[in-house]
Amino acid sequence: MANTTHPPRIRGLSDIAGDYRYLLCDAWGVLHNGLRAYPEAGEALVRAREEGVVAFVLTNAPRPKAEVAKQFARFGVDPAAYDDIVTSGEAARGHLAAQAGTRAHYIGPERDLVLLDGLGLELVGEAEAEIIACTGLFDDDRETPEDYDARMAGWAARGLPFVCANPDKVVERGDRILWCAGALAERYQALGGEAVLFGKPHAPIYEAALARFAAFVGEPVDPAAVLAIGDAAETDLRGANEAGLDVLFVTAGIHAETFGARGDPDGAAVTSFLAGHGLGAQAYLPHLVW
Repeated sequence: MANTTHPPRIRGLSDIAGDYRYLLCDAWGVLHNGLRAYPEAGEALVRAREEGVVAFVLTNAPRPKAEVAKQFARFGVDPAAYDDIVTSGEAARGHLAAQAGTRAHYIGPERDLVLLDGLGLELVGEAEAEIIACTGLFDDDRETPEDYDARMAGWAARGLPFVCANPDKVVERGDRILWCAGALAERYQALGGEAVLFGKPHAPIYEAALARFAAFVGEPVDPAAVLAIGDAAETDLRGANEAGLDVLFVTAGIHAETFGARGDPDGAAVTSFLAGHGLGAQAYLPHLVW
């Protein structure tokens, strides 16, 4: 099977799950909306696992997987829906751990500061920093990336690397779209700064996921046996396309307004959207269901 810019709409995951042995499912916008779980999405993964499919959640959450699992529990995501969680936060921790002793200035909400626990970094004010470690905006309810321009210009002038633990530019929380760390990284690069990003769509997170699958089942993994499920064009879809994985496009996520009615996307609009972004999908559906 192969991705196409003219994917068919399917009734549910059951229509194609039998063609795959592994699922890499996005979290935000597919399994939950940042406040509560989508029960039918969790049920779809439970049913797939009952059919013998191995299901991992692949998320750009800038936290260790244990913290993400706790968040899932608060939202009501069924723990039986997944075998493991792979996070961009874990990948960023590996990079930052190699820089123990470095003076780091943290940008992000207090809830994500756990990302830096035990890494041996010296947390300092921005004037003393040798590196910027970012998980998001301090207050994503009120701030925008533009609010950081003056500070980022100063960091770029000093040549500070900007380590981004969440490449997402926006995320859906309830019925709102909020800015994420990826939007800050993009502006930092536009100002001439060096940004190092971890997570989707970058290759290392997919390599890590495939290695985790192989360790889980005890044998090498054929990428053709993996189906990636996601809603975001520039992270979920592009990352999977570039990793050579088939994609199930969930249209009622962050791009929902592009396709008409959230629960009944216009097929021509989906085709036009994919072609315009140079992306492909194996199939699409509005919400993940079995």
